[in-house]
Amino acid sequence: MLKLKRTQIIAAVMLSMGLILSACGGSGDSGSDKQKIAAIFSGPTTDADYNGLGLLALQDLEKNGAEIAYSESVPVPDIERVLREYVADGYNIIWTHGSQFYEATAKVAKENPDVNFVGEFDGEPEGQPDNVWVIDRNFHTVFYPIGTLAANLTKTGKVGYLGGLSLPFSFSEVHSVRQALADSGKGTALQAVWTGDFNDTVKAQQLATELLNKDNDVIITSLNLGVIGAFKAVTKKPAGEAWLTVKYTDKSKNGKGHYAGTALYDFVGPMNEIVDKIADGESKGYFVITFGSGASVEVGDDVPAEVKDAVQASVDGILDGSIKVKLDQSETK
Repeated sequence: MLKLKRTQIIAAVMLSMGLILSACGGSGDSGSDKQKIAAIFSGPTTDADYNGLGLLALQDLEKNGAEIAYSESVPVPDIERVLREYVADGYNIIWTHGSQFYEATAKVAKENPDVNFVGEFDGEPEGQPDNVWVIDRNFHTVFYPIGTLAANLTKTGKVGYLGGLSLPFSFSEVHSVRQALADSGKGTALQAVWTGDFNDTVKAQQLATELLNKDNDVIITSLNLGVIGAFKAVTKKPAGEAWLTVKYTDKSKNGKGHYAGTALYDFVGPMNEIVDKIADGESKGYFVITFGSGASVEVGDDVPAEVKDAVQASVDGILDGSIKVKLDQSETK
């Protein structure tokens, strides 16, 4: 701050002398314009999963010149306090990584109209503050091709869904998969279960085993660290007889011969685009993650070519508008 004031004084004196400055304030010093970006994560950034993806995006912003800070493993009851601490510390962009933080983010944003916030939501929220950018994670759309993958890969005609907490976004994934199964015309049935914890490996292994015992030979997971337990269950079956899909990051190393695919997410591109728009004066916006813009579907090497083609066709259909994936967050079983 002292440097800025000194620069302003020098500039004023030189202008009063009639001198022309080619770069008032110094061409190599952008300190007054430097963005201070803070992020708040719900879990450890070492999870090689959702929070790890958030940290990668934040670090990329740092490479582009931003000053960064972050808090990890922040529980929902503490989120307002942490948000206000970053406001008090002078951060001008604060990102909360997880839809469970959105309500508190919007509340604190209304209290601090001169600070920019980035929150995440599943859908488009009502009453979005003028200084908030919303990232719609669009899980239901991204899970449709996963449903197509399962419909074309199963030999028993039975598919399982293994989630963590029974939340609205998880329900939307189940409805989306059911839509894809129905659209395939193969009569594939879906059984959905939830562990009650995204990171409980023991419970995930137990429920995955139960799904396999009921002839669900493809299991779609929506878990974090808990997916390791699910892999332990499917790898007890011969390769090609039990398959698993995962979410956020490639976890194929846990069971190569049983790995079917990933609903991949990437927050580097979306966050860079949002931060650029904030810098250009757009303090409010709505960014929808979709294929080619923060999301993709990776299909395992061992999956038959015709199944891969069906998955790509579903992605293409979503992008060209011929496939409309319905957002349904109603509770389901």
